[in-house]
Amino acid sequence: PTLRRLSHYLLAHYQKGSRPVRDWRTTTNVAIDLMVYAILSVDEKNQVLTTYIWYRQHWTDEFLKWDPARFDNLTQISLPVESIWVPDILINEFVDVGKSPHVPYVYVSHHGEVQNLKPIQVMTACSLDIYSFPFDVQNCSLTFTSWLHHIRDINLSLWRQPELVKFDRSVFMNQGEWELLYVLSRFQEFSVKSSDSYAEMKFYVVIRRRPLFYTVSLLLPSIFLMVMDIVGFYLPPHSGERVSFKITLLLGYSVFLIIVSDTLPATAVGTPLIGIYFVVCMALLVISLTETILIVRLVHKQDLQPHVPEWVKHLLLERATILLCVRDRKKFSQSRTQSLDISRQVENNDSTAKLTPYGCEDPRECGAVGGTRSTLAFAGRTEGLAALQEVLRETTAIRQLLEKREEFRDVAREWLQVGYVLDVLLFRLYLAAVLAYSITLGTLWSVWRDA
Repeated sequence: PTLRRLSHYLLAHYQKGSRPVRDWRTTTNVAIDLMVYAILSVDEKNQVLTTYIWYRQHWTDEFLKWDPARFDNLTQISLPVESIWVPDILINEFVDVGKSPHVPYVYVSHHGEVQNLKPIQVMTACSLDIYSFPFDVQNCSLTFTSWLHHIRDINLSLWRQPELVKFDRSVFMNQGEWELLYVLSRFQEFSVKSSDSYAEMKFYVVIRRRPLFYTVSLLLPSIFLMVMDIVGFYLPPHSGERVSFKITLLLGYSVFLIIVSDTLPATAVGTPLIGIYFVVCMALLVISLTETILIVRLVHKQDLQPHVPEWVKHLLLERATILLCVRDRKKFSQSRTQSLDISRQVENNDSTAKLTPYGCEDPRECGAVGGTRSTLAFAGRTEGLAALQEVLRETTAIRQLLEKREEFRDVAREWLQVGYVLDVLLFRLYLAAVLAYSITLGTLWSVWRDA
C-alpha cells in the first residue's frame, strides 16, 4: 500500500535526535497558534489559573519531503509523533501537569511541513488581582518558548494574524463563571545573564467574572440590612423596641458574614474592596446600636437622674433645635407651663388649709364670734381643732408628695426632650457617615475602573 511505502521511505533512515536541517546554520521557524476552549478554575488563594486550550504548531522538516508522483499523488501522511523530531516548546508558567489527552500523530505534507495539533489542560501561575471582586478582570499570560535552543536554532512566529487571534471565540465554552474578552499575542526576545537570546511568544488571556450571582447573594442582602438599620431610627426611643431591633440586625449581619465567608476569595496578597465594605457595614451597625443604647439610657428611668444642666438645655434645646429645624420645643414649653399651674393650685390649697376652724382669716373676728358661744361649744371647738390639725398635717404630706412627683415628672420631661433632640442629631450624623462612606466607595470604584 502507498501509505506504508511512503512511511517506510520517510522513516527508514530518519534521525530524530538532531534538528531536521541540512545546513546547521539554517534556523527552524516554528509557527504557533492558540485557541481558548474553556476556563476550568481560578484559584485566588494559590494564584493558579486552569484553562483548556487548543494548541497548534507547524514547522518545516527538510528530511520529510517526497515527490507525490512516486506515491500515487499522496500529499499528506500522518506519522507517529515519537518517530520524528519535535521542538521542545513549553509554557513558562506551568505549575502542574494537567490531564491532557495524548495525541499520538502529526500531519506531514510533501513539502516537509509538519503540523502538530493537540488539546492541552494548562495549570499556570497567574497574578490574580481580586481588589474589585466580583467585578474583576484578570489578565494571565501563557509564554511559549524553547528551553534549550536559542533564537539562531529555533525562532517562533504567529500562525495567524494577531487580530484573528484576539477576538477568536469560535471554540470557547462561555456558560461558566468566566467569560473570555480577548487574547493578545506578542513576540519578544530575552536573554539570561548576557548569554544567547531566546525567542518567546506570549499570549495574554483576558477574562472577566460574571458578577450577577455575587451581586444577588452578597451585595443586595447587605444593602437591605443597612437600609433596615436606617429605618429603625424611626422607632420611638423610649419604647425600648429599638434596642432589640438593632441587636437582631447586628446578629443577622454576623450570620450573613459567616455564610458568605466561603464565597469571598481568600488571598494573602490583598483584601477585596467588598471585604472592606462588609467590615465597615458591621462597624456602622455597632455604632448605630451604641447610639441607641445611649438614647434609651437618657429617656428611661429619668426619676433617678438630676435636673438637666443649663448648658445642656442651651446647646440641645435651644441651639440644636434651631440648627436641626426641630419643632418639638413647644411640647417642652407646654409641659413646663402645666407643671407651674399644678404648683400654683397646690399653693392655693395650702393657703386655704391654713384658715381657722371657723373659716375666718382675722383672729379678732374669730374671737368675737367665740365670745358668744357657750361653754359646751367651747369644748366641741377644742376637739374640732385637734381633728383639723391632723387633717392639716395629712394635707401637707399630700402636697409635698404631689410636689415631689411633679418634680420627677418635670425632670423626666426634660430628659425626654433632650433624648429626642440628641436622637435626631445623632441620626443625621449617622446618615452623613453612611453618605460619606458611599461616596468613598464610589470614588475608589471609579479610580479602579479608570486605571
